[in-house]
Amino acid sequence: MSYKTPGVYVEEISTLPSSVAGVETAIPAFIGYTEKAEEDGDQKALQFEPTRITSLMEFSEKFGGPRKEEFEFTIADTYDQDSELASRDFRARLKDGTSSPFRLFYSLQFYFSNGGGPCYIVSVGDYSGTIEAGDAEKKEGLMGGIRALEKSDEPTLIVFPDAMSLESANDYGEVVKTALGQCNKLKDRFTIVDRYNGDTGLSDFREVLGTSFLSYGAVYYPNLKTTFNFQVDREASSVSHDIQGTAPSDALKLGDGVTFAGLESDHPSIYRSLESEVKKIYVELPPSGGIAGIYARVDRNRGVWKAPANVSMNSVIKPIVKITNETQEELNVDPTTGKSINAIRSFTGKGTLVWGARTLAGNDNEWRYVPTRRLFIFVEESIKKATEFVVFEPNTANTWVRVRAMIENFLTGIWRDGALAGATTNEAFFVKIGLGETMTPQDVLEGRLIVEIGLAAVRPAEFIILRFMHKLQES
Repeated sequence: MSYKTPGVYVEEISTLPSSVAGVETAIPAFIGYTEKAEEDGDQKALQFEPTRITSLMEFSEKFGGPRKEEFEFTIADTYDQDSELASRDFRARLKDGTSSPFRLFYSLQFYFSNGGGPCYIVSVGDYSGTIEAGDAEKKEGLMGGIRALEKSDEPTLIVFPDAMSLESANDYGEVVKTALGQCNKLKDRFTIVDRYNGDTGLSDFREVLGTSFLSYGAVYYPNLKTTFNFQVDREASSVSHDIQGTAPSDALKLGDGVTFAGLESDHPSIYRSLESEVKKIYVELPPSGGIAGIYARVDRNRGVWKAPANVSMNSVIKPIVKITNETQEELNVDPTTGKSINAIRSFTGKGTLVWGARTLAGNDNEWRYVPTRRLFIFVEESIKKATEFVVFEPNTANTWVRVRAMIENFLTGIWRDGALAGATTNEAFFVKIGLGETMTPQDVLEGRLIVEIGLAAVRPAEFIILRFMHKLQES
């Protein structure tokens, strides 16, 4: 300040150190197909545009609902010899016995029911086409959606439930490898993968995932029978009437061409009975949407360093495949490739639990566990953003002291929260910075300020071993 006019001058002196604010750790991006991608009346304005939402209602406003399913309804009437109605059965089944391949809406329901919060949606098309891996350069299909996500900084998880309907395991593998490559490039996100269960075996599935950047993803298996129901395409769903025996002249006789929508006004009681049959048919989903919700719930309640495992899943009736201890051995530990697959299992009296916390790098001592990789992503991204103020500051001891104090304060805080092992901070972490310690005079001349940080990350107790033995009588 230049003092030229007589008077009193006030100067504020900053005495408080800079601080590191922890970034969000569980903001998933759901990539897939939606009914619409509407903004300001333009039906496709949000296609390939990562869009932040906070609720299922907000999703419905911008992206619509699920693909409505065609059902085949049957009313079976049986009359006795006196032409009295002996029984009336109602049946409902999906047309051709299969549902549509689009699962994004239901997976989002699954996410919110398991504790999910804000998330991003990347719509890559509507329900008129087929699900494709696509060409990332041309922004087509799921790979194009992943590429579009690269410009968004906030998402920390990548989820693509619609990829389970791709035609081949190789296409699925290409989508997964694209996501893992982006995670490694940006180092601020993690991929939740479903095990592709078309006609491929376990070894074939592991083969299509490649060998690169495996610590940035985790696979979960099997698919789950959820408590969600399909939405019915009322106009396209047909109703047939099967009559056994001799019906009286005034009996109900539905002709051909009756639709489910037509019953609502003409025969409301029958409509409600058929509607109750629809509610007995449940949506089968890949687990990734629910797992993303569990990541968010565990991070919020315990911290990103707590393994998202031994946690119950909401809105689940049962896993499609029952996994035993012997089955999980092959999933959890693969000595050849190390590509661990986390099991979801049902336990008597406990419900459906996530029973694994390994990344795809299952044989890697450094990055074997999901919470270890995600803790480092959290710390790296938080410190990276906090130290941006240092760019173009003088590369001197004063700056080094400020940076060291800021990082040490942050790491001390998460150590107290239980993220780092060690009885003291010296055992939990180290922060090195300075000339002759992390930098040479040439580094200073070239404008490089180098900080080395070491963390003693806590690891989950995956195997609890209790050893019992006989003790001899002593008196």
